[in-house]
Amino acid sequence: MAGTSPQTKPNVAATGHDTTKSYTGPLVTVTLLFFMWGFITCLNDILIPKLQQVFTLQNWQAMLIQTAFFGAYFIISLFYFIFSVTKGDPIMRIGYKNGIIVGLTVAATGCVLFYPAADTQSYGFFLLALFVLASGITILQIAANPYVTILGTPETAASRLNMTQALNSLGTTVAPLIGGYLIFEGAEAVAEANADSVKMPYLGLAGALLLLAVFIKVSRLPHISGEGKIVADAGALKYRHLVLGIICIFMYVGGEVAIGSTLINFFKLPEIAGLDEAEGKHYLAFYWGGAMIGRFFGAVALAQFRNSNTKYIVMGLIAAVVFVTMFSVYGLNEALITLGLIVLNFVVLLMGRFLPNRTLGFFAGAVMVLLLITSFA
Repeated sequence: MAGTSPQTKPNVAATGHDTTKSYTGPLVTVTLLFFMWGFITCLNDILIPKLQQVFTLQNWQAMLIQTAFFGAYFIISLFYFIFSVTKGDPIMRIGYKNGIIVGLTVAATGCVLFYPAADTQSYGFFLLALFVLASGITILQIAANPYVTILGTPETAASRLNMTQALNSLGTTVAPLIGGYLIFEGAEAVAEANADSVKMPYLGLAGALLLLAVFIKVSRLPHISGEGKIVADAGALKYRHLVLGIICIFMYVGGEVAIGSTLINFFKLPEIAGLDEAEGKHYLAFYWGGAMIGRFFGAVALAQFRNSNTKYIVMGLIAAVVFVTMFSVYGLNEALITLGLIVLNFVVLLMGRFLPNRTLGFFAGAVMVLLLITSFA
């Protein structure tokens, strides 16, 4: 691009893509990935009480499931960073599309490993399978998250990420219902002393991931400027705000995962609700569904509309759909509680004036208050 006047290329953004192009098709395709890894990640919350039954695990031992899964995020990302700094970014070398296909293939391999893990009745084997599965998801995240930010204008990148993460949350919302049925209810004839009920769900996931890899392979995803270039440096980590963002995500994921992983056991306590696993899965879906609704609100709030009133109309429609759905599924009491939380969500957005950094700060404060109420009330 050196020597090219602004008049020659008026619609090419700093990221290297043509801003007049429509990226709707590729964005929809990549969004399927967010749904799939959300579904897989939330299945861990069902796997924890199941493997506790099979191996008679204490809570800290059962939480090794999440340690193995999210430990892969850290270890693979760390190796990836070291390799990128010293040798150059591998995803840029092979391209985003191929990076996504590699991630899907590795994740499918991890799912297949659940079959021999159940056959051998080895908890260590299960942890290894989870590590391989999460390694694939990590590669997907490395490739797909920046790809989403590039598929459009920089100004709407935050909105696009929120929207794709909302579909990720849809996966986490339906996973407890589907996974809970398959692993706990649909396998009632299977003795609780073994883990056979996890075989078919994870083999099914392996097949779905491989089909998605084939779909990505034949899809026309745009090449991004810079693919094929190898630059050995620290990349975006040179920016202070990204480092602070990493700390935020570390704290957020830790809280989100810890809560989701322990909810079913929490609901089993007689002084709380006395629910069994099959009943508890509905309220686990309620938890992840709340995350999905919040992300939809975030996507709308941070989007750019020609008419500012459109933003409020869309959020009002989301609130109405959620209220009606909750009322029809759970009843009036739960629907009113949900509506109250949606109102709180909206108030925090207004306080943040729809500015990402202010909004993040106010939401962090609201979440801390809610957690304190849950802990002590």
